[in-house]
Amino acid sequence: MNQHPDYRAMLQVALEEARQSLAEGGIPIGAALFDSEGRLLGRGHNRRVQDDDPATHAETDAFRRAGRQKTYRDKIMVTTLAPCWYCSGLIRQFKIGTVVVGESVNFGGALDWLRAYGVKVIDLNNQECIHLLADFINKHPELWNEDIGEE
Repeated sequence: MNQHPDYRAMLQVALEEARQSLAEGGIPIGAALFDSEGRLLGRGHNRRVQDDDPATHAETDAFRRAGRQKTYRDKIMVTTLAPCWYCSGLIRQFKIGTVVVGESVNFGGALDWLRAYGVKVIDLNNQECIHLLADFINKHPELWNEDIGEE
C-alpha cells in the first residue's frame, strides 16, 4: 500500500516559518521542501521586508535552503499560501511534482495553472493559515499589496 506523507504535519513546519516571519516584522508566509517520503530538505519564509529583497518569497527561500537536488519531480513543496505566479514558475521550472497549500482563500495564486501542467495540488484549507494572513492583510494592506504586485 502506497501511503502519502502526512501533509498536515508537513504544513506545521511551514506554519512555524510563517509565524517566525511575522515575529521578524515580515509577511507571514512560510514554506518547506520535502522529499517523497516526507523528509525535510529545506524550510524558509517570506523575507522581502527583513532582507529588503523582493525576490525572497517563502517558496524561494525554502528551495534555496534545500540545496541542489538531482531531481525535483518527486519533491513536495509545502506552503502556507497558494503560490504566486513567481513561485509557481519556480515549481514548473524545476518540475516539483506536488504542492501542498495551507490555504487559497486570501490569495488564489496560480493553482489552476499548476494543475494544468500536471502538478499535484493539495489545498488543506487550514484555518490557522487563513486567519494568520487575513489578520496581517487587515493590519498591513500596503505591505500585502506590495508583495502581490498590486497598487
